[in-house]
Amino acid sequence: MPKDQNDQPYAASAATASAPPPVPPRTGAGTDRTGLAILLMCVTSFIFAMQDAFSRMLGSEYPPVLVVMLRYWVFALFVIAMVSRQPGGLRRAIRTRRPKTQILRGAILVVETTLMVEAFVRLGLVGTHAVFTAYPLLVAALSGPILGEKVGWRRWIAIGVGFVGILIILDPGGAALNLGAGLAFVCALLFAVYGLLTRHVSRDDPAQVSFFWTGIAGAVTVTVLGIGQWEWLAPADWIWMGLLCICGLLSHWLLIRAYELAEASALQPFAYTQLAWVSVIGVLVFGEVLHMNVVIGTVIVVAAGLFTLWRARVKKG
Repeated sequence: MPKDQNDQPYAASAATASAPPPVPPRTGAGTDRTGLAILLMCVTSFIFAMQDAFSRMLGSEYPPVLVVMLRYWVFALFVIAMVSRQPGGLRRAIRTRRPKTQILRGAILVVETTLMVEAFVRLGLVGTHAVFTAYPLLVAALSGPILGEKVGWRRWIAIGVGFVGILIILDPGGAALNLGAGLAFVCALLFAVYGLLTRHVSRDDPAQVSFFWTGIAGAVTVTVLGIGQWEWLAPADWIWMGLLCICGLLSHWLLIRAYELAEASALQPFAYTQLAWVSVIGVLVFGEVLHMNVVIGTVIVVAAGLFTLWRARVKKG
């Protein structure tokens, strides 16, 4: 399994980066097919963007928690099927040394995913993703207090520069900030905490276990939160929900395949192609406006985030 299997790729979609996928160990140099893995990551990013579009469509008509609940039920079945094929199967996946933290991870991701759908509706795909790009910076900033890791001055400068980019995106002196922007930032914060907790449990539990608990704990949590808001979807909307679930399963499968072929560190920059796809979909499908301050701010934040990831690799190496 890749040494950096617990790094989270850029992904704001519902349960897209839910856990390090259960990847079998690579035993030969010939199994590292980085070019194909990069292509798979780019395709996966496009599918993630399609998921977000379907989530926004459904979230504007139904309670976001209902949309997420239906999606998680399918995701949980996918997780069970995937871990059943791994060594030890479900018996191994259930055995965790940190059950409380694993359950907390699943619950945090459910809340983050639900708020993300609400942000899509209020702020749009472009604006939500622009603000969400702050999450790698939040991971770097919180790695000290949560994991006890040392953050050097170079990364602190990058974090500061990144948050300048966030301010450029939000444009406090321009249009009034709305609830959607706040929700998008809260999602970035929650996803950062989720990612750090994933690294924390990886010290004791393999990826197979984390993958299983994320899906199952998340499905239970969202069912408790959302079952009271149950309503039947209109017949046509079941088609959109079906497409959302199909995209979810396909994106997870492709992501796992990409991780089988190359190290996560080689793939992470290409996960940011999701930003381009959501921008195209947001503008062409939903009539969103791509303001220049959003473009400039996003470039600054992404550059700062990639720098923090690179510095983390240097420190590990």
